[in-house]
Amino acid sequence: MLSDFENYLKLQTGLPDDAIQTVSGMAELRTLSRNEQLLTAGDICRHKVFVIYGLLRTFSTGTNGNEHILQFSPENTWTLDVESYDKQIPSLVTIEAIEPSEVLLWQRDNFNKILHDFPLLRQFSEQLIARNVHYSRQRIIMSLGATPEEKYEDFVRTFPDYLNRLPLRMIAGYLGISVKTLTRLRHAQLHR
Repeated sequence: MLSDFENYLKLQTGLPDDAIQTVSGMAELRTLSRNEQLLTAGDICRHKVFVIYGLLRTFSTGTNGNEHILQFSPENTWTLDVESYDKQIPSLVTIEAIEPSEVLLWQRDNFNKILHDFPLLRQFSEQLIARNVHYSRQRIIMSLGATPEEKYEDFVRTFPDYLNRLPLRMIAGYLGISVKTLTRLRHAQLHR
């Protein structure tokens, strides 16, 4: 599975093979079972995470017990709690495997060294950060101004492969709507 990451890195960054070997060699490989937490709210995020296979979710839990899903991280994506990682403060979110997953973890100091030593990787990292900021901004705009129908249609358009991988409660938690509303929307969509 490490070769999947190495192929990804070669395609995305153009790093030479020896640099890719160095980057992957500094990572810890970890297998997660379904519902296993990689980061628990209240802990400090100490790793950058790359998902080799599987699906993770980042969420917070409200005082009423409702889960608010911030993002899903499928294979070939990176994830972490940025604020906790950067400031080394307790996380407000939990990162958990939705399905059996395999991830690579880099400790903060090691990843900073890698970024320093390999400018191509640093440039790629900055591009990923910019894309995430853009996506987060679009998501906030959608959250604030869209109807539940528009939110669901956008989700289906943006993440069509998630529909078969996620339970309805998680899709509803991501969209900020109730499961009842989501069920009604899906039913109406089937009858169009």
